Amino acid sequence: MPSAQAIELTRVKHLFDITSGFNAPSDVAVSKDGRIYVVDGVNNAVKVFNYDGGLRSSFGEEGSANAQFERPLGIDIASSGKVYIADSGNHRVQIFNSAGLFDAEIKVPANNGKPGDPTDVVVDEPANRCYVVDNDNHRILVYDLITFKLIDTFGQPGTGNREFRYPFLIAQDKDKDLYIVDVINTRVQVLNRNGLFVANIGDWGVDKGHFFRPKGVALDKTGRVYVSDSYIGVIQVFDPSGAFLAAVGDLGATGVKKFKTPVGIFIDQNFRLYVVEMFANRVGVYSIVK
Repeated sequence: MPSAQAIELTRVKHLFDITSGFNAPSDVAVSKDGRIYVVDGVNNAVKVFNYDGGLRSSFGEEGSANAQFERPLGIDIASSGKVYIADSGNHRVQIFNSAGLFDAEIKVPANNGKPGDPTDVVVDEPANRCYVVDNDNHRILVYDLITFKLIDTFGQPGTGNREFRYPFLIAQDKDKDLYIVDVINTRVQVLNRNGLFVANIGDWGVDKGHFFRPKGVALDKTGRVYVSDSYIGVIQVFDPSGAFLAAVGDLGATGVKKFKTPVGIFIDQNFRLYVVEMFANRVGVYSIVK
């Protein structure tokens, strides 16, 4: 990543850190009523915090029964308040109500003998669809939200459009386009809700607009796309077409802000940026100023 003098910065003000005995947390989401949900993967739990970062509750434990997890990774919160967790090691997505009580599960099938590997999920309630990232099988699975039946599959292994190499986390914009972090292809691939190719964001490299190991993606309400790079330790900002806009920098500082293994990220309606730093075992909370 070049020096700050050569790059535009999106300024953020640090508000607070959330630390609560995490062990390799991976993703974060915030409900409409301001509850912060953090996937605490190695601890096989989801921890819930108040908007000021105070611990509110926790649910989950190791296992394969309902409300138990095996290396959970990704999270999405539907507008209804239901919480969807990608329970990777159990090859399923579990659904909970807002209080953390088990509601249902979506089983992710094997593909050519390789077990399903759900790493993230995004919910499109108006379309009654749920999109699940199947990492090891290099594809996106589409489920009906009412019947939980598989209704479509996007992608296959490869480097072309609509192809993936270990997709990881996913987000959806206001137009319902899907932003999929395509890790080994070092890009974010954008598809519409029907799986048609829209754009690619990023490429391999360490210069601005490039990635080394992209992991997380989030959108603010203006449509700007934020992408975390876990290896370089930065977050970059793009427009929806893939044009580089800026890198995240601290308010009042001159340099690009460095994070420790940033993975899942989230931006709420108040322009607060949440950054999961996996190896630092914390979630940093920032106000986006510019």
